[in-house]
Formats: sequence, structure tokens, C-alpha cells
Amino acid sequence: MLRRGLNRLLGGDERRVDSRTIYVGHRPCPANEAFIPPKFCDNRIVSSKYTVWNFLPKNLFEQFRRIANFYFLIIFLVQVIVDTPTSPVTSGLPLFFVITVTAIKQGYEDWLRHKADNEVNKYPVTVLEDGRRIRKESEKIKVGDVLEVEEDETFPCDLILLQSSRDDGTCFVTTASLDGESNHKTHYIVPDTEKDVESLNATIECEQPQPDLYKFVGRMHIYKNNQEPSVRSLGPENLLLKGATLKNTQQICGVAVYTGMETKMALNYQGKSQKRSVVEKSINAFLLVYLCILVSKALVCTTLKYVWQNKPGQDEPWYNEKTQKEKDTNMYLKMFTDFLSFMVLFNFIIPVSMYVTVEMQKFLGSFFITWDKDFFDNEIKEGALVNTSDLNEELGQVDYIFTDKTGTLTQNNMEFIECCIDGFQYKYEDTSSELDGFCVTDGPTSKLQQKAGREREELFLRAICLCHTVQVKEPTEQGESQQDGRIDQVDGLGVDEDMLHPQQEQRGFIASSPDEVALVKGAMKYGFTFLGLESKTMKILNRNNDVEMYQLLHVLSFDPVRRRMSVIVRSKSGDILLFCKGADSSIFPRVRQEEVERIRRHVERSATDGYRTLCVAFKYLSAEEYAWTDEGLREARLALQDREEKLMEIYNQVETGMSLIGATAVEDRLQEEAAETMEALQGAGMKIWVLTGDKMETAKSTCYACRLFQRSTELLELTVRTLQDPVKRREDRLHDLLSEYHKKAVQDAPPVKGGITRSWSSSGHDYGFIIDGATLSLVLNSSSESSSNSYKDLFLQICQNCTAVLCCRMAPLQKAQIVKMVKNSKGSPITLSIGDGANDVSMILEAHVGIGIKGKEGRQAVRNSDYAIPKLKHLKKLLLAHGHLYYVRIAHLVQYFFYKNLCFILPQFLYQFFCGYSQQPLYDAAYLTMYNICFTSMPILAYSLLEQHICIEDLLENATIYREIAKNAMLRWRPFLYWTLLGVFHGLVFFFGVRLLFSNPALQDNGQVFGNWSYGTIVFTILVFTVTLKLALDTRHWTWINHFVIWGSLAFYVFFSFFWGGIIWPFLQQQRLYFVFANMLSSVSAWLVIILLILLSLLPEILFGVLRKPRGPHTRQKLAHSSAGGLQSPRSSARPLLMRTFSDESNTVI
Repeated sequence: MLRRGLNRLLGGDERRVDSRTIYVGHRPCPANEAFIPPKFCDNRIVSSKYTVWNFLPKNLFEQFRRIANFYFLIIFLVQVIVDTPTSPVTSGLPLFFVITVTAIKQGYEDWLRHKADNEVNKYPVTVLEDGRRIRKESEKIKVGDVLEVEEDETFPCDLILLQSSRDDGTCFVTTASLDGESNHKTHYIVPDTEKDVESLNATIECEQPQPDLYKFVGRMHIYKNNQEPSVRSLGPENLLLKGATLKNTQQICGVAVYTGMETKMALNYQGKSQKRSVVEKSINAFLLVYLCILVSKALVCTTLKYVWQNKPGQDEPWYNEKTQKEKDTNMYLKMFTDFLSFMVLFNFIIPVSMYVTVEMQKFLGSFFITWDKDFFDNEIKEGALVNTSDLNEELGQVDYIFTDKTGTLTQNNMEFIECCIDGFQYKYEDTSSELDGFCVTDGPTSKLQQKAGREREELFLRAICLCHTVQVKEPTEQGESQQDGRIDQVDGLGVDEDMLHPQQEQRGFIASSPDEVALVKGAMKYGFTFLGLESKTMKILNRNNDVEMYQLLHVLSFDPVRRRMSVIVRSKSGDILLFCKGADSSIFPRVRQEEVERIRRHVERSATDGYRTLCVAFKYLSAEEYAWTDEGLREARLALQDREEKLMEIYNQVETGMSLIGATAVEDRLQEEAAETMEALQGAGMKIWVLTGDKMETAKSTCYACRLFQRSTELLELTVRTLQDPVKRREDRLHDLLSEYHKKAVQDAPPVKGGITRSWSSSGHDYGFIIDGATLSLVLNSSSESSSNSYKDLFLQICQNCTAVLCCRMAPLQKAQIVKMVKNSKGSPITLSIGDGANDVSMILEAHVGIGIKGKEGRQAVRNSDYAIPKLKHLKKLLLAHGHLYYVRIAHLVQYFFYKNLCFILPQFLYQFFCGYSQQPLYDAAYLTMYNICFTSMPILAYSLLEQHICIEDLLENATIYREIAKNAMLRWRPFLYWTLLGVFHGLVFFFGVRLLFSNPALQDNGQVFGNWSYGTIVFTILVFTVTLKLALDTRHWTWINHFVIWGSLAFYVFFSFFWGGIIWPFLQQQRLYFVFANMLSSVSAWLVIILLILLSLLPEILFGVLRKPRGPHTRQKLAHSSAGGLQSPRSSARPLLMRTFSDESNTVI
């Protein structure tokens, strides 16, 4: 880095900075020059976070950055330094427990990362050195090494392809782990390299490592026998990326150009930004409230202590005279230490163990998604996957869903449906009647001419057979015999023989896009079969069973900006033709305009029917035109700087003045249960936006098929077409349209009650909104900042009042911009993005929750998602059932933790008023330490994992139940206030109920009285039993685990109390509870008060549950079922949402 900076500063060779030189096989070129091997990074991959040496300090530093942990560390240090009423163990042990559990979890996760790194780094590879094949570990590969890779092996680093076992100098790879594309891609060897790689003397000059998977610029200098070196261009087609897999090729040799953390795969690995759930934000807000309560308690007690001590005789009674040291202590320092002592005494109101319980609940709860058998897909033999367990509860709070179309709403399984040649429609019918090949015209024509001319038909089919990058799979012997049989089935020509009969055996094709395979197979139906590419010669079998051969001169590759691809071929007769296919928007401006109209009607009708359309054009090139194009392409491909721009310029110049032949229509069918899923999610109150790169007509028909748009829905369109105005500027027209739509959808719309959506009421008018990528750029990036913000606000308000929004012709970055815009809008709605391809990764990472679909476009979306599911239909259960239950469980867990700790500390605070504010603890140190760790932790953990307050079937049938917990309903201030008041009520009952008992001096048979430790133990016993039984009352779904932990926790408390007080422990300086518990239970009065106070505390809860009538639509439904003879659970009594932290009804399974 320093050397690079000095080079720039001193005017060094710019090319040395921006490029690297690699010596193939580490051989100097030319051979007589001195060879100084350049230094590059090794091939080790490091994705782990810690090492053995830095784990402890780094992990502790990260954990103590969390406010609660740091707070308890301070409390622990205060207990160690200052003379406090409780032992440092009381706060040190829970803190140590939390830190240890978290460290073990994070250490285990990092160990898995180390294990995965080692698998990659120790993977054996074959390196060619001095004519020998040497097996090495992958991490020992150096830049310049020549490697040998066999079929189905993964490339260990980024390689330039030098040699292939295939005769045509190609190899096939899959890059599913990189860019999500699961289809085979074709790569080519560098032209004119030696057959024997060992004798190759060459250097490679290429760009420095950069993350773009589809971009690579370089050139190879080949040295032969003291001749001038020949130069060959290198591009992405020559580069084999680390992580890709070799397919359908026995063996290849390549030279390493990028290794280790400089490979494109490593540069593309971006750590996902930490996503925080809305529950975590609520916890922090509640924590601040309880911190204020804690400080207030400490201030009140400190103030009252000094007020009380100022009374005569109270400061220094005769039985407790001060020492000289105490008299000499500064008063303000004494007040400060007293304040700290009270803080320590009351610090248990802040539940440190809640964090570890929440982490365990999230981690263990995520297994229920992976274990769900309903998520298992028989096609791919996989189920759901959880990549991030921190967002489980967020699945129950989703407001907006952003979904991709192709592969998400649809299957990404392309099937050729029809084509149009010169305005005549050709639709394949699987019959042998006279309708085979019959054409339905798009306009009024003479009945005599119902088809295009034969010559145009064959030209169109040749274009489809030649304009692609499809490769034919190498057939086995059995496959060859089948192939011969298939060729024999080709029929002759005639009115009813325009198309082939369906083949008994399908031909195997390899392509980078399913569209291309569908088109090649479509041409087969009409009698033209692509036989393959051999040594730059493309072979096709025509209708007459004759093999036609074309020399492939150039491929003008497809890219998302041009939205088209072309091939230049030479026929046997010497004619040079250019065939081009692409989107109508990119083809129509480049052909003769008189040919456009008749094809446009067919394209628009096909798009309306939901088909994906492509237009096909051709052009004859003269010898001079081709010579100029050939020279321009060769020069552009050798350029190291701006290669893409130079190529694009040549492409655009040659792809003009073409003749339009026709168009194709390919169907991409809807996913299984796509419409039902979308309807259910809309019924649950979620707004659905479809973000797609496809054209508007196709996407619109998909939205209708998925029931996002109804026939009664009024569509508000904001596209390039609607912005066209001969008089006004585009920005003025945009402002007018936005204002008009805003008035219609927002200002004139009747007020809608919260949660009501289209599926609930037929009153009111439904609107759907459609926008394209170009118009969205205008909305987001207006020339003036003020108008841009106003456009954005208007756009958002309109969209929020529409039942569904369709954004078409979207670039991946625009998808992320839309998600970010909605995410940051007023009210901060929770967003969810779902997609299946590499182009969906940006929006998946941007949304609060990202869902990947394990589709046909690879696993890039899955790897970057928080959750992955096999099919779109699984999203319904993931949100309506799992999401709902996760949120209810964790909301109850959080509120319950604050409640039980308030119950715990309030009697301790009240006790100070009766002990002269002397900081005397009410509970023994063992109880203080064990309360949150052992006595009350397991029941709430089991509840938060297993509770089903409403059975899953009801949650799926009644999507509207999802709305009851929307907008973080159960962690708002009102339910928080209820739980806080409940904790105060129970704390008062515990303390003053026992104090009432102690007003009777004789509590034991022998006339002796109980002491202060008996007082605290009785209060603590009532506390443990009450908070545990409160949870039992709230439980609606009982399992053996719930029974075990609830009754087991109570039994453990009793056993521990007997055990702790029944033995003299040698390590204790004073044993406060020696036989206190056993002695307490010998008193009938103590038994009576314990039972009475527990019942008194829980009585309002029990009465409210018994007397309150059930409410809600799903309750009425259940009661209807019950009256019809069905059985209803006796535990299904309704409770108000704010009183219990979940919905009223429950279907309990015991």
C-alpha cells in the first residue's frame, strides 16, 4: 500500500498501480531475463473472528460494551471496594454465568467458522511443477501456479483457463455458490496456447483484484523461440472463479491469478450488518425505566436515612456507638457510599439473566423452524434454514413484504408457448389434427394467406437455433441411440406437418439461462434442431433432415444494460449474418419502423397473458462492414482500460438497421399456492410490493394471477409511457400525475380503520400502483433536492394507500432503494424482502428480515438471507404461525422478567423503612444469587419455547389474528404499565401480609418468635411460588416439559432451602439460614400465611379469567363449532390482550 502510494506521488508508472503481472508457472519471460518473483497474498481463507490468543480479551471487550453487562460489572466492583450489605458473589455469580454462557455460544460459532475455513484451506489440489503432478494443500497455492482440476471439483482460487479436455477448448462450470446462477456457464481457453502447458512461456497482465463477478480485463503475452510475443485478450469468459464447480468436462488446467482473500468470492463476502429487532429496542427502553426506579429508590432511602439519623439519639444509639474512624469520615463521602450501598442492595431489579434467557430462547427457538416438516420440499429434499436466530420475533411484526417475481412468485421453469413470424401467430398443439401449425392472425387478413412465407419461417427458426450460448450435453452410448431414434421421427412437410411430433426423448442442453433452453426446445417442435457447437462451427438439423453448418465468428454477449444479445455467423455460401434477440424495448428502436407495429400487437398481447417475450431480428453484413466490426472487437478486447465501454460502442454500431423477423412467448408458471399465500398475507394486514426486472405487462398479469390486483382494482400507472407529453417537461408531468394520484388515493379516500384491508370490506375503492425503473429514478433523483423530497413523500403516501404496488424494470440497486425508503418512512414499518436470485441480495440485506428461496437461480440469496425456505407457499406458515408465536412468547418473557424482579426487590425496599435504613438485606445471599439463575429461570424459558396460546391451524385459517399483535402491541407502554403495577401489587401483598402475621408474637409451639431471616424466608417462599404459579396460569399449551420445569423448580427450591439450611458449611463466615427453613415450616401459622397470600395474590387474575366473556371473531367461530357438537378445551377462556401478553383464546393440547 505504501509503495503504491509512493508510486502515485512520484509519478510512477500508473499501469503498475492498476495492474499486476503474473508469470505462468513461475518461469521468467523471456527466459534470459532475471526473474524476481512478485509477492502476492497466499491462498488462505479466513472468515473466523477470534484466535486462541485473542478470544478472551476480544470477547470480553465486546460483551462489556453491552450496557447491562457493563452496569453489573460496575456494581460488582463497588461491592468489592465499598463495604456493602451484600456479598460480591450475589452480583458476580449471575454476571459470570451470563458472560460464560454467551462466550461459550460465540466461541462455538467461531469454532464452526474455523472448521469450515480449515476444510477449504486443507483441501488437496494438484499443482504442475517441472513436469510433475504434486498434491498440495489449497492454502499453499501461489499466484502463478499451474493447477489441474477434474470434473465436479471446486476451483481453489481464481484461474485463467489454459487447457481443457474438450476438443473445442471449452469447459462448463456452475457458479451457484457465487452469483446464485445454477445453470451451466461456458468458459473458453486462451486462443493459441500450447497443448503442453509445461512448455508454455507466458506472462499475464491483468487488473488488480476487484469484487465484480462479471468483469475481468487482462491480456496474455505468449513468448515463442525469440519471436515477438503474441498478445491475446483475456475476459470473464477465460476466468474460472474460486467456489465455482467444473461440470461436463473431464479435466482442465489453469494458472492462478487471484488467491486467498483477493479472490472475487472473498471480496464479495460482506459481513451482514447487525439487524436489531423491535423487541430489543423495547427491552432497552424498559431497562432505562427500571434504572430510573432503581436510582430513585436509592436516593429516597439515602435521604430518609440521614433525615432519620438527624433526630436526637438516632444517629448514635447507646448500643451502637461509632468508632473514631467513622466519626472522622467526610459526611458527603459517607452519603455517597451509602447511596452506592443502596444501589447494590436494589440492583437485582435490573434482570441481567434476562439477556442470556432471551439469547437461549432465540437460539433454541430457531430449531422449530428447521424441524418443521411442513417446510420440507420433496423436489430438492431440503427444509427451511435459519441463518439468523436474532430476528425470530420480527417475523410476527411484518408490515411490508417486498417480493421478486421470477422464481419467487413464479417457478422459473420456462416453457415455449408460441411465436409470431411477420405478424402471424404460431401456437404448437400436441395433436396430429389439421390444426398443427395453424396460425391465428393478429389482424384482418385474407383467409388465403394464413401463414408467413416459408423462407421467413425458416429464417426465424434458424435465428432461434443460432442466437444463444446453449451447449449440447455429451450423450452416452445409450443416449446416442436414442438420439438417432429421435431424428428418425422428424416428419416431412405439409399443411399439418409444420411442426415435429413430440419427441419421445428430450435432448439434453446446458445454458446460462432457462429462457435460452426453452427457445431451443421450441425450435425443435417446429422442425429445427440444434446439434451443438464444435470447433467454432454451429450445426443445426433443418426440416428436411439436412445438417446446416455455420461458422461462429463473434458472440455479442447479453448484458442487463443492452438487454439483448447477438451472434455473427458465416454460412456455407459465404454470407455473413447477424442474428439478434432481446427485449422489445431494446430491439424496436434498432429495426425498420414499418415492421414494428404488426409484431408489437403480438408482444403486448403475450405480455398481457403473462408470458415472457423476446423479439428476434437479423441483418446481412457486407465484407467491409464485417472487417471493420471484427477489427474493432479485437482491439476493444485487448484494451486493459475501459474495455466494456469500447465493446459497447462497437455492439451498438453493428446492431443497427436490422430487420425484425418475429417474437417468442415463453411461460413462467406461478409457484404452487402463490395466490392463496398472497391473499392470506394481505388478509393479515401486510402490504405487498412486487419488485421485478421484467416488463410491465408480464408483471401485471402475474399480479392479477396472484390476486394482488383484482378486476375491480383501479390501477394508477406512473411509467415512461404515462409521462410522455408533447408540451410539458417530464418533471412537470411527473408532478401533475403524482398530485392527481395523491388526490384520488389519499385525499378523496374514505378514512380506513386500522387493520382493515380489502379482504375485510367491499366498501371503498381499491387502488393498485405501477411504476417502472426509469420513473423511479426520476422520483428519487430529481434535479432539485426540495422537489425530490416532495416527490418521494407523495409517492410514499400514494403507495401506502394502495392494496398492492408493482415496480417493474427494476435494477437490483433500485430494489434496495425502495426497501430503504419504506423502512425509513414515518412509523418505521417492519419490512421483509423475499427473493431467489443474486439480483435480490441487495434488497434482502436492506430489509429488516430477509428471506431467500431455494430456487433454480442458485444459493446467493439463501446465503445472504436471515431465513431460507424451499417455496413461496411456506412463507404463510413462517409468518402467520411461527412469527406470531415467537413474538407472543418473547414479549411475555420480557414483561414477565421485569415483573418478577420488581416483585423480588420491592419487599427489600419496603424493609428499609422498618430497619432504620441500615441497608440490612431481607433475603439471604444464596437466595439473592439463585433467584434468577435457578428458581425462576427454567419455567419462563420452557414457556417461551413451547407456548401455543392459539393452535397453529387456527392461526393459519384466520389470518386476521396476526393483526392483534401488530405494531409491537404487546411491548407498548400500556401493557408494560400493567405488568409493573401487578409487580407492585404482589410486592405489597408479600411484604405487608407477612408483617401482619408477625404482629402475633407467638408463632411457634414453644412460644418463641421468628427472627428477621425467618421473615425474609417466608416472603421469599411466597414470592417464588406466586411468580411460578402466575406463569402456570398463563400457560395454555401444556406439555410434559412445562410440568417438569414448573413443579420441578418449586420442588428444587424447597429441597435447596432444606439442604442449604440443614448443613453447617465450613466456607461460610456466618450461616444465617441454619435450620431457618425447617423451623419456619414447623409453624402452622407460617403454612397458613404462605397459602393465603399466594391465593390472595393470584385471586384477581383467576376471577378475571373466569368471569370475563370471550371476545373476538375467532372465539365466536370456536363457540359455533362447540355448539355444533365439537369439543372445546376447558382452558380456552379469553383474557384481555393487555392483561395477558397474548391473544385471548387458546386451544390447549395437554
